[in-house]
Amino acid sequence: MIHCEISGAVATATLSRPPLNAINEEWLSALAGAVQAAEALPTVAVLHLRSDRRTFSAGADLALLRERFASAAGRAAMVEFVRRMQQVFAQLERSRLVSVAELGGPALGGGFELALACDLRIAADEAKLGLPEAALGLLPAAGGTQRLTRLCGATTARRLILGAEVLNGRQALELGLVQWSMPAAELPARARELVLHIAGLPAAALAATKRCIAAAAAPGDAGFNLELEETARLYAVPDTQARVQKFLDQRR
Repeated sequence: MIHCEISGAVATATLSRPPLNAINEEWLSALAGAVQAAEALPTVAVLHLRSDRRTFSAGADLALLRERFASAAGRAAMVEFVRRMQQVFAQLERSRLVSVAELGGPALGGGFELALACDLRIAADEAKLGLPEAALGLLPAAGGTQRLTRLCGATTARRLILGAEVLNGRQALELGLVQWSMPAAELPARARELVLHIAGLPAAALAATKRCIAAAAAPGDAGFNLELEETARLYAVPDTQARVQKFLDQRR
């Protein structure tokens, strides 16, 4: 369902639930387990999320929705399922690992909400990306309204969510929803190159930087103080000291 492989500083989590990587409880638990397992290894710095299906993820399992939607008790159970999606995606977002979503195919609804919880998104030009829940009288409640608004602003979020708009990778790049877009044939190699580049950077600095960027969303000046605290911690790391000394020696 989700296969996790560790190679050096990279954990690759391959989404593999036929046919469309639809999200159910078992799939969510597997994702949470993959994040937790990768994070528990101090040598791992990057989590690479990809799919071996033709979609990245088509969102919530329609069989699950069909089974539960007919009754009040079932609909209440679906609310708890969405709450669980929020929890797992927040676990991914808060992880010390730098997460990279490789979007080679459609990422829609909950599938795109998963991608939005990642730090970086690299997409195929041909990929279909969006939060079309409004067309069903629903809303993207696994963090979609919040993360998309923080990412691209309320104006663009309103356009995309209220209009149930689905974009291709190139359009998503233009609006800032992904950081890179390219032809599908080039995507796997470019995503791997990106992942390996980030994995070659010091893990402590990556984790500290993630914490500071997250603090920028909070009001006030707390983020500035956190920058100083994290800098002091990094100054005390032997690897940082060695890297800085080497840099200074090379520039004498």
